[in-house]
Amino acid sequence: MAADREVLDVVLLQPDPTRGLWQLVDCGRAAELVPELPALRLEQDPIHRHKDVLSHTIAVVAKTTPELRLRLAALFHDIGKPQTRAYVDGQVTFHHHEAVGAKMTRRRLRTLGYDEDLVREVTELVRLSGRFKGYAEGWSDSAVRRYARDAGNLLGELNELVRCDCTTRNQAKAERLQEKVDDLELRIAELAVQDRRRAERPAIDGTAVMRLLGIGPGPVVGEAVRYLLELKRHGEAIDESDAEVALKEWWVARQG
Repeated sequence: MAADREVLDVVLLQPDPTRGLWQLVDCGRAAELVPELPALRLEQDPIHRHKDVLSHTIAVVAKTTPELRLRLAALFHDIGKPQTRAYVDGQVTFHHHEAVGAKMTRRRLRTLGYDEDLVREVTELVRLSGRFKGYAEGWSDSAVRRYARDAGNLLGELNELVRCDCTTRNQAKAERLQEKVDDLELRIAELAVQDRRRAERPAIDGTAVMRLLGIGPGPVVGEAVRYLLELKRHGEAIDESDAEVALKEWWVARQG
């Protein structure tokens, strides 16, 4: 399988892999390497400008940065569509094709002998590739944080995959999608700043310190706040109740 994997890698890592991928399909080699891929040729694509999902897939791969993990994710991102196709009110749907495709991706990459870390990361990109679709409906800050947290170190590649997954000829529609991704990335950055700032504050503020200790403004309040912040930096007194307990213990020890 090492030779098969190398053939696929060489094609995928070309600056423009379009010709190489079509050659693999047309000569029958793709059916040996990734048999799920030619099956996409029979699957009509009702959303994008291409007549079939395979054409769309190859177009998406060609738009991505020539980095193996991202190119593999682009190659497999719609691989679950044939198994999830359904017709609802006369419209074709592919509900949960990302989850199904992720399982298929894991099996195929393992069969090809890819490194387990790469298998895990590509599989995760495929699984998350459709998550952005709900963003236009409006996401809360917690949903944005969850998206970034779930993507982890794959966030940049996931967002690039989302951008490249748009192959429509409708320029206005394409621009709207890019703007949505821009907006999401901006919100992620802003929330990250907020979270860092929040992490630099203790779980309770000076007003709460004065109330709990029964004291007025003064140097002792600042001393208590700094103590609680130091605890938080070391993973202690992170929530309000723990901070209150720690403060009272500190106060008793200080008085003693």
